[in-house]
Amino acid sequence: MMIQRALTIAGSAARGGAGIQADLKTFQEYDVFGTSVITAIVASSEKTGTGIFPQTLEAIEAQLYTIDKDIGIDALKTGMLFTKEVISYVADWIAKSNLTNIVVDPVMIGKMGSALLQEDAMTAMKMELLPLATIITPNMPEASYLLGNMELNSVEDLKVAAKKLRELGPKYVLVKGGRLVGPAIDVLYDGEQFYLLEAPRIDTVNTNGAGCTYSAAITAGLAKGLTVPESVIEAKKFITAAIRYSLSFKDGVGPTYHAAYGKFSEDDCTVTIVKTEK
Repeated sequence: MMIQRALTIAGSAARGGAGIQADLKTFQEYDVFGTSVITAIVASSEKTGTGIFPQTLEAIEAQLYTIDKDIGIDALKTGMLFTKEVISYVADWIAKSNLTNIVVDPVMIGKMGSALLQEDAMTAMKMELLPLATIITPNMPEASYLLGNMELNSVEDLKVAAKKLRELGPKYVLVKGGRLVGPAIDVLYDGEQFYLLEAPRIDTVNTNGAGCTYSAAITAGLAKGLTVPESVIEAKKFITAAIRYSLSFKDGVGPTYHAAYGKFSEDDCTVTIVKTEK
């Protein structure tokens, strides 16, 4: 039996809603075989007050070697890389590989408020990793930070940001408008055409891992042979359903529900696509 393979290079989130855990759940829902490289463990420690436990470059190298040698990769995504050293190492490894489906989610701040990218890592992200990407998937704060704190308040602002971000080298840019007022509109740009993906805004605070899940769904779509626009549209439906049926547990922001898209009606994840020229 053959099955497509997707790799996530990201942090491990002990709460289970984001990071590696969200990515692997998403891959499973897409019927894609998921593998993972853990760059850091994210979990609160009452004893030390520390919330992030980085892995060594040797551990990251060993994980990449094992996956590449024993399993293979049809598409990969990067999430929380945290340090400039890890970003540089992963970028160099990708550059030397023959992989073509590269999704970069420039993770910087978690839903629980933790800083997931060190301040001195931004240059490495922009100069070394983004140019290798098939698609990058920043949310509005991430897009703003990457562009020197550009103000983003409207869909037109997102379109301008997408143009500027594409100048950094990725083939496609998806700027997610989750913080806009009104419908949840994301802007996909390929250098010539904008795709505006609109879904109803869902009234919930339980969106932990939404960005990880969205980018993982895009990665799974690419692994299965979909084009970038097809992958993004399907992923938008997937994350819309996951947010609509999001979960709430004991404390903090609850996670999205990764099984929702396959379990409930497609009416729960309607997405309207509008194409416009640049």
